[in-house]
This record gives sequence, structure tokens and C-alpha cells, in this order.
Amino acid sequence: MNEQHFQLAKTLVNESYMKQAEQSRRCREKLIRKLFSNRKLPKDGWDEVTIRLFLQEIASMDSNNFIGNVGAGEREARIFSNIVRERNYSLGHGIGRSGDISAIQPKAAGSSLLAKLTECLVLDAIKVAGLQSVKRALVVPVATGMAMTLIFLALRTMKPHATKIILSRIDQKSCIKSIQAAGYEPIIIDNQVIEDEVITNIKSISNWLEFEADKVLCIVSTMSCFAPRAPDDIVNIATLCQTFDVIHVVNNAYGIQSRQSNVWIESASSKGRVDIVVQSTDKNFMVPVGGAVLVAKRVDYLLKVAQIYPGRASAQIHIDLLVTLLQMGESTWRELLKQREELFPVLKNEFGKIAHKYGERLLETHHNPISMAITLDHLEAKGFSVEFFGSMLFTRFVSGTRVVARNNSKTKVCGIDFPNGFGAHCTNYPHSYLTAACALGMKKDDVVAFCNRLDECFQEAYKNLAFHRDET
Repeated sequence: MNEQHFQLAKTLVNESYMKQAEQSRRCREKLIRKLFSNRKLPKDGWDEVTIRLFLQEIASMDSNNFIGNVGAGEREARIFSNIVRERNYSLGHGIGRSGDISAIQPKAAGSSLLAKLTECLVLDAIKVAGLQSVKRALVVPVATGMAMTLIFLALRTMKPHATKIILSRIDQKSCIKSIQAAGYEPIIIDNQVIEDEVITNIKSISNWLEFEADKVLCIVSTMSCFAPRAPDDIVNIATLCQTFDVIHVVNNAYGIQSRQSNVWIESASSKGRVDIVVQSTDKNFMVPVGGAVLVAKRVDYLLKVAQIYPGRASAQIHIDLLVTLLQMGESTWRELLKQREELFPVLKNEFGKIAHKYGERLLETHHNPISMAITLDHLEAKGFSVEFFGSMLFTRFVSGTRVVARNNSKTKVCGIDFPNGFGAHCTNYPHSYLTAACALGMKKDDVVAFCNRLDECFQEAYKNLAFHRDET
């Protein structure tokens, strides 16, 4: 309602009451005006009424919601189900155009505005978390693995004769498949083990570049991973990429929530070459799975990715992100990051106590700021199946942990041979282990419940061993 509307309303309702209502409305309009002006996270999160009002205003800018609009085309954002319409706030046109996912749609000014605002807010959130040097963000409606494939396809024109991509070994199928899906040969550089930690083999990467740099499209480094693997030595990789003029893509899937990971990326960016950094939306911003955020110093790299995407795309991830970031605000976002950092040593300490109680130990992985692991060697030596131990946790409603057996039988993944097993990020890791992660959104109650259930699993495992020993 505008000022004229309120003046007319005062002839129907007590003027003092309408003045108060008008003030409330003006407060909300001020928040929206400030959002357009600053294009950053609001300092304090918005209430739900303001967010819904804003989304309704945005939706009214799309042609399918115009009063009296007649759609005479094949794609007119017609939505049959009211449930679906409500879930999408009547935004049905999606984002982008057939030639560019970031292009403005003539029929959907509201949806286009939503997409641009989302990218402004998520860029600000990433800068608040520590990646200060990036210039632009691109939100794509695919998860991290497929986002990597889009990047590789977009970069093809920059080095059309390249046939290989170097990957510092990370034992997750999507990382390998993202390379293969783009039509490149993954050159997997095995890591090395220093004490308990699995770290980057910089010498092997350097050797490959010495002789094959002209055939390499890019190097993919990883900054968030399961322990005992550490984030890659990104500074030295960035230096190598600059020396050999090779593109550097960073898989930072859930690394935005780690201040230390962001410090390393910033350092690498200042000392060498970091071209595109990829983040997951669900792991970092607590929205449903389905999106990724690409950030870069060079805007033209992101434009290449936007232009390689075929056709329009769903706006759902943009809606989810925009609503979440508006409701969080900068203060809550900073608090969530702080809480995670403070909880990490708590989980590590309690996790280690349980391990020690049953003859195991916490693996020393000092460079991993999110994930941690304990050995399962003693349990395995007694004849207990460590893979089954993971199932025991799952049946107690503990999700997200990962068990890797020393003698892993999985030796062929995505057509590539891993003679000594797949899962530990290296050849012949000397321990069987269980991982856990202190990720954004975890609470102290989660730590307590997890450690109690882990304790129960160890107790049951040793009871089972005693029972079978007595039977024999």
C-alpha cells in the first residue's frame, strides 16, 4: 500500500491505528530499499512476514502473475498444482535464457531480480566468511560435482587441445566422474602419508606438469575432505599453476564454513593462481541439496560457465538461498560460523576420549579444520568387522560418519584401478578408521548424543566378540 492508500484507509479505520500500521509498513519498505541499495546481507535477519511480502512483490513482476495476462506461448509458467505454486511463491519462469543462465528474462523481471539479488547476498556471505578477494558469485542449480563438469566444459575453449585434468587424489566418486563427464582423462596424483595425515604430493604434480603441461586443462585441488586427508597444499599448487600457466579449480565443497580454509585460499590467490572456487549450497548455507556457488576474481571465467549452461534453469535454489540469507542476516551468519569453530575442539576431545576408552586413538590430522577420525585397529584385530560397526551407528540414527577398512575390497572405481582399495585417499593407509565432522549447524547436544551412541556401539561390539569367543 502506498501513501494514498493509507490516506483513504484512514476514512474507514481510526486514524491513529492506521498511522501505526503505516509506520510498520514503512519499516518493511525501508528494509527492502536498503537491500537494493547495499546489495549485502542485512545486519539482522528479516522476519518471515517481511520475507513473504518481498517474495510476493517479486512474483508480481513476472508476466504469469500480471492481471489480465494472456499467455500465447509454450512456456508461460503455467502451474497446475496450488501446492506447487505455493512452494515456489508463484515464481514459475526459472532463471536465465537459452544462451546464458545469468541473462535477464523479458517475461520474468521478478525472477531475474531474485537471481541477481541472491548472487549479491551469497557473495557477501562468502566474503564475511573470509574469501575477501573474490569479485563475483554465480549460483548454479546443480550440486558440486555437476558444477565442476560445467566448469571443465566452459574452460575447454581456453585450451582446446588439452585432454587431461590433474586431480590430487580424493576418494569420492563425484570428483572423478565430474572430469570424465566433461570428456577428460583424470590424472589422479596419489597422496603421501606423513604420520597420520594424508597430504598433497606436490613433487608428483610438479613432475607431471614438467612434461605434460600443454595437455593439462587444469588442476583440481580440494579444500574440504574426510580425515585423515588434509586439505590440499593449495599455496604450492597455485604457484605451480602460475609457473606452468595451468588453470586452477578449487573444490571447496563445504570449506566456506572454515576460517582456516579460507585463509589458505586467500593466501594461494595472492601468491599464485586460483581461477574458480566451488562451494556447495546445502553444506554451507543449510538449504536443501541442489545447488553450488562459483566464485572468482575474474568475472569472465564465471561468464563462460553461465554461457555453457544449456537452456533455462530452475529458480528453486535461488529462492531457498535468498530466503535463508535474508532470515539469517549477517549477525546470525557470523554467529553460526563462530559456533562451529568453537564446537570443533569439543567434538574432537570427546571423540578422542571414546576412542581411548576402547584401545583406539584419535588420528593426528592437524590440518583438517572440519573432519576428524579415530582408529578402529584394536576392534579389527579382535576379529570384528569394522564395516559392520558403521552400520551399528546408522541403526542408532547416527548419520554422516564414514568407516574405511584397511583392507578395502573396492579396487575399481569409475573404470580406474585402485589396487590397494578406494576410500582412504591414498595407497596403503596403515589404519582402519571412523570419521566424524563438525559442520555448520551442529550443536553441543549433537556431540553428546553422538558420543553416547558411539560408546554404546563399542560396548555392543565387544559383547558380541565375547559371546562368540565363549561359544567356541
